[in-house]
Amino acid sequence: MDSSEITLEAVSSISQIPAEEWDACANPPVATEGSREGSKSSYNPFVSHAFFSALEASGSAVPRTGWGPRHLLARCDGAIAGIVPCYLKSHSQGEYVFDRGWADAYERAGGSYYPKLQASVPFTPATGPRLLIRHDVDQDEIRNALARGLVGLCQATEASSVHVTFAREAEWKLLASHGFLQRTDQQFHWHNQDYRSFDDFLATLNSRHRKAIKRERREAVANGITIHALNGSDITEEAWDAFFAFYMETGSRKWGRPYLTRSFFSLIGETMANDVLLVMARRNNRWIAGAINFIGSEALFGRNWGAIEHHPFLHFEVCYYQAIDDAITRGLKTVEAGAQGEHKIARGYLPQTTYSAHFIADPGLRHAIKDYLKRERAYVAEMGRELTAAGPFRKDNGALGDD
Repeated sequence: MDSSEITLEAVSSISQIPAEEWDACANPPVATEGSREGSKSSYNPFVSHAFFSALEASGSAVPRTGWGPRHLLARCDGAIAGIVPCYLKSHSQGEYVFDRGWADAYERAGGSYYPKLQASVPFTPATGPRLLIRHDVDQDEIRNALARGLVGLCQATEASSVHVTFAREAEWKLLASHGFLQRTDQQFHWHNQDYRSFDDFLATLNSRHRKAIKRERREAVANGITIHALNGSDITEEAWDAFFAFYMETGSRKWGRPYLTRSFFSLIGETMANDVLLVMARRNNRWIAGAINFIGSEALFGRNWGAIEHHPFLHFEVCYYQAIDDAITRGLKTVEAGAQGEHKIARGYLPQTTYSAHFIADPGLRHAIKDYLKRERAYVAEMGRELTAAGPFRKDNGALGDD
């Protein structure tokens, strides 16, 4: 393919992009054995048109909230061949890769850090593709065109920077070749070693942690609590009402203003119900706590949790142990339990490196950040090694951590 055939543009709403064209780039139709029924190979629900559409149509990720869509499109002979989901931002909230210190330093020096461009899934710290490309085009050509296009979009919007967060490692390396700085962090993921049951998983743990998890699971439901895993048509508007109340209660305490609106949950209930696992706890005939998960072809992604009653170990049961149970049942390889939380290690979730790439337009700021990131990457790597060594698995088990 001649690169002169590729044109680039940015659009201000996902509604300007047909769902079938977006999804052909985001989740290309490449079938493999073992994919769940109705899914695509390596299906990632967070990059689907339905997920972004729900974020924007619900008023969650829109200019009013500081997320102005600037989705970058690469076209070949007029047809969309590649997309980067991208937002022009006036703040650094809802990203989970923290650059507030960079903004403060730049503004103290007289610069304007905002607006900036954020190539990510809003409010979603889950690794996935960020350079979305159709399967039937020259992958390298489009990938490089999109990387160059992000730099050009930074200049065209007079942004200070471009931040591609929770990218795949291969994208991280490619973007580095286009002048993006490399950053790492870590999350805690659970890895399925072809377990047939939760007891199979427990058998790989040392005695102390195995007994602790069994006790936590018993005590989590000791006060007449029942656990319900809802998927598809099982998720009613009444369940969404209850979950949103949990989300608001917990989010208001942690963040001050939760990011997602009530209508967001109704929209994903209409368009993505089969991709959602809502784990809910019930006591005295009312919902008291819940966690939302999204189902990919290879991973279960834990996202938001909330509660209006607080019981010992209920958070661990609803968020972590139920997710492991479901992943085993579905034959999924991984449970990604979201950002932060070293307490997850004792529950079998091990450190996993995450990757982000940052184009900084100002040479002085770029030099300072580059030096900082070199030291940060070394620290993240060392912490990952130490935390993996402190994991709960039997030393003769050989359970995999970061790879």
